[in-house]
Amino acid sequence: MEHETTDFGFTDVPLADKARRVREVFDSVAPRYDVMNDLMSLGLHRVWKRFAVELIAARPGERILDLAGGTGDLTRLLAPRVGPQGRLLLADINGAMLARGRDRLLDAGIAGNVDYVQLDAERLPLASQSLDAVIIGFGLRNVTDKQAALGEMHRVLKPGGRVLVLEFSQPVLAPLKPLYDAYSFQVLPRLGRLIAGDADSYRYLAESIRRHPDQDTLLGMLHLAGFGRCQYFNLTGGIVAVHRGYRL
Repeated sequence: MEHETTDFGFTDVPLADKARRVREVFDSVAPRYDVMNDLMSLGLHRVWKRFAVELIAARPGERILDLAGGTGDLTRLLAPRVGPQGRLLLADINGAMLARGRDRLLDAGIAGNVDYVQLDAERLPLASQSLDAVIIGFGLRNVTDKQAALGEMHRVLKPGGRVLVLEFSQPVLAPLKPLYDAYSFQVLPRLGRLIAGDADSYRYLAESIRRHPDQDTLLGMLHLAGFGRCQYFNLTGGIVAVHRGYRL
């Protein structure tokens, strides 16, 4: 194990070292994360997240895990849908991101049906078959063992429960690819330096997208984790994809 490596952007690092490096990235970007999201996506991240929330079709009284939920955008959209009888668990491995998410949700008047927990997606401290849905937005690519995390999502879902993965993916329109690469590797690090004072973290975030499994590979990983009725939806020409599956 000590000699095994995994990806950290375009760099291979010791398996045990990735979580620390990812934590340092998000410790750095947390204060300006939401501003940078709007700038990086030209506001489109809000559209992508609304689409994901529609697909998960939350109902009043449900228990839903917002995994790697960061600053709480998805929880904010889901809270009125599960209502006061439902329960949302906003979870993230990074304490700085989780604290920012709690503050933003409280400022928006969202309280009473949201709990917060710092945890590792590969080892969820939750009972088996205890949740109606799990959603993870722009977080799976930062997990060291993605297959283990998907297995944990399957374990905690009730039969009939659904998982939804919103993540950057691979453009399916050929003309988009060179433009996307130029934007990712030239513009984003410059924005990171100017707005967040951190070019390296945003360079990593761009690189991590390229190392993330493409649409069909991730679909196969969902099947391998035990999910059924799996499908994906390409958004913005495949720059983002939403995968959905069910625990049968």
